[in-house]
Amino acid sequence: MSIKSRRLIFIQRVLIWTLYFFSGFILYSKKGILPSELITFSRIIYPLSVFWLQIRIKKRTNFLPIDSKMTTSQLWFNLLPVIASLLTVIFSLTNVFLIILGKLINY
Repeated sequence: MSIKSRRLIFIQRVLIWTLYFFSGFILYSKKGILPSELITFSRIIYPLSVFWLQIRIKKRTNFLPIDSKMTTSQLWFNLLPVIASLLTVIFSLTNVFLIILGKLINY
């Protein structure tokens, strides 16, 4: 891998993590625009999703390590963190975009 592509990957990761941490900051510091159940769910799962994503990125494993030999409990054990993290990312980013959009419209 060339140095240029490494820098590009590094910049992309920094931008993504910055946006995700900013959305977490907004999630905890302001009242959300989304329904309170979604905000509460996101506040609970957000720290777990950060650690889960970091572990997955560091190990460079598949996000969905599914195998045909897995039992049902193993399958759910692997699927639940993925689904919860994905929902948290969607809810927190939607919340921050709606807050920013609301500020721009009312400005």
